[in-house]
Amino acid sequence: MKTTLNEIRAKLPCSEGWQKLLAHLGKTKADDEPLSIATVLDSNGLDDALWCLQAVKGRDREIRLFGVWCARQVQHLMTDQRSLDALDVAEAFSNGEATADQLDAAWAAARDAAGDAAWAAARDAAGDAAGDAARAAAGAAARDAARAAAWDAAGDAARDAAGAAAWDAAGAAAWAAARAAAWDAAGAAQAKRLREVCAECEAIAA
Repeated sequence: MKTTLNEIRAKLPCSEGWQKLLAHLGKTKADDEPLSIATVLDSNGLDDALWCLQAVKGRDREIRLFGVWCARQVQHLMTDQRSLDALDVAEAFSNGEATADQLDAAWAAARDAAGDAAWAAARDAAGDAAGDAARAAAGAAARDAARAAAWDAAGDAARDAAGAAAWDAAGAAAWAAARAAAWDAAGAAQAKRLREVCAECEAIAA
């Protein structure tokens, strides 16, 4: 699964990440030489590699299926059927078994499910006394949860869901340590799978 420096630059990468990638490649400017996402992973780490997936052309199916795979690692945490249905529809769409309209409808429903869950959790935790502060926090939580449930760029969904898993498992007292451990584990699994997808794509291309 490959892109080029020119394709990445066209997506307006952050200066720090861009310079880090150029230094790793021993280059000073962008060019059209094929660049594997696995190389970006080696150079800049998972977050930048996931971001660079938007600069990959002709691999929409593989990228979407990778995103579904990430989310399925934590689907046992998804208690709303709308979230599970969104994964099924995304996978079906990638395999030519669902329409774009069905995909849009499924993701819209998943966003609603994530928003409902975030609002309920924030309301229960904060109570009526929190007032405007609770509503502001709930709004932020809803946006983050919706972004995770409606994954369109791979890693955030699994990472945020893994954070939720850590919360349920460890409780508020151990949240910081458990969340960090879950985050690292999710990231390692995603990086491993991303390398496998890159290898599979490059084997097919060869």
